[in-house]
Amino acid sequence: MNEHTGGCHCGNIGLRFSTERDPSQIEVRACQCSFCIKHGSRAVADPDGRLTISVRDIARLRRYRFGLRTADYLICSDCGVYVAAITGDDTKAIVIINALDDQKAFSREPLPVNFDGESREQRAARRRLRWMPGEISFD
Repeated sequence: MNEHTGGCHCGNIGLRFSTERDPSQIEVRACQCSFCIKHGSRAVADPDGRLTISVRDIARLRRYRFGLRTADYLICSDCGVYVAAITGDDTKAIVIINALDDQKAFSREPLPVNFDGESREQRAARRRLRWMPGEISFD
C-alpha cells in the first residue's frame, strides 16, 4: 500500500491517501468549474484506495458547498488551503494533490474536466464510481 500524506499549511487538517497504485499511473483531473480554477485544483482518487482526513480543531474546518450542493469542499479557515472534497454523506472523496507532501509524484498531465451539464443523479453516480472511500476524524 502506498501512503501519501499532507494537509493544509497551518497543520489543522491532515491527509492520508492510501492506494495500491503508483502515483504516476493515477489520472489527475483539473476541474474547470470556477471554484477549482481559482484554486488551481488538481484532484485524484482511486476507487480502491482510501482518504482519511484528520482535523485538530473542527471550528477551523470550513465546508463549502455550491452548485448542486452535493459535496463539501474542505478548506482550512485559518490558512485557506483547499485540501479535499467529500460527498455530503461523508463517504466518497477526492484529494487535492496540491495539499500532498509528495505532489510531484503525481506526474500525469492534468486532464481538464467539466461537469456543468450533470444532473444531481448523474453527479452522484459518477462519484460513486470514480471517487474513493473517505472519512473525517477529529483529533
